[in-house]
Amino acid sequence: MKRKLLIIVALSVVILSCGRKQYYVADVDNPEFKENTVFLSFEDMSSPKFEALREKYQLDTVFHGEKDEFKRILLLRHWIKTVIMIEDFSEHYSGEGYAEGILDAALNGEGFHCGHFMKVQNAVINAYGYVTRTLGAGPGVQGGPDGHHGINEIWLNDYNKWFLSDAKYDHHFEKNGVPLSALEIRDEYLKNKAADIVKVQGPERKIIDIDPETGTSKERSAQTYTWIEWHTYNNMFTVWPDFITMLNMYEDEYFDNNTWIWGGKPHWAYNTDFINLIKDRGAIEWTPNTIASDVQITEGIAQIVLTSDKTNLKEYQMKELPSGDWNRVADTVMLELKKDKYEMVFRTVNPGNVTGPEHKIIIDSN
Repeated sequence: MKRKLLIIVALSVVILSCGRKQYYVADVDNPEFKENTVFLSFEDMSSPKFEALREKYQLDTVFHGEKDEFKRILLLRHWIKTVIMIEDFSEHYSGEGYAEGILDAALNGEGFHCGHFMKVQNAVINAYGYVTRTLGAGPGVQGGPDGHHGINEIWLNDYNKWFLSDAKYDHHFEKNGVPLSALEIRDEYLKNKAADIVKVQGPERKIIDIDPETGTSKERSAQTYTWIEWHTYNNMFTVWPDFITMLNMYEDEYFDNNTWIWGGKPHWAYNTDFINLIKDRGAIEWTPNTIASDVQITEGIAQIVLTSDKTNLKEYQMKELPSGDWNRVADTVMLELKKDKYEMVFRTVNPGNVTGPEHKIIIDSN
């Protein structure tokens, strides 16, 4: 009798086990998340200063209802180029380094140098929710070209990458149709003097080898990014004039075996507290708006924990495929598993209502 009872209990356990689905998390090729560890601040996109900037210059009219983020950015950059005249050498620049003051003076006919274009582009692009950072660069050649150039990098959510944007000359670089970051341009120049990339100008992305305005070749333009400094603090617009100057520089073999020459002398930041040397390239290429996730499944309950950079994070959103609606969720989602398969997509939203790269999670059953 006892043996029969044991057999019945064992069979019951087997039946219960067969009735419960076994779930697993499927592999998905999501955009890579790289944590920000070396940039100490970015613009607060919820600042009233950005709303005032948009309203004062009627910037919404610049992109004429364009929905594509890359095209919107290029149209805004082109507007800056059309508004500000180039004047590299002046005894006096109006505006005191503040984007709004620079724009007001430019609209009255004053010209400005690259650093002013950089500050204005930083303000204008951030005003529409696109993460933008300020940086300087130069060819750094002893006895050769050794000037300095102020530019920006802008985060492209649709490409999940940074790209170098030069507002002064309204151009950037591309390879196989993909816009390149400053470090990627540097790679291409050091490899073969930029033979495999193109320089494109304007919203139309017209390929140019020789800049019609300056006579500068693509190769010489790319050489500018041999040496690069990223501002550690990227809140120039919202805190001006209380901006802190610190520089992140990428330390690789080329950096260690050469010297950045600027104006006939080594760069002023060498051997000072203003320079922060970064060996981890991924720290330079951190990924705003991008999500990483951790999924744990226990007794038919999935716990999904979302991670992203919290700078300017307004909310997370989720929708269930194939045809669900986007809904706001917390950074931890608890899901009772009943169906055979779940496909979900998550994204970040910032104060400019710009959405980040989509992050997909698939939970399937055996």
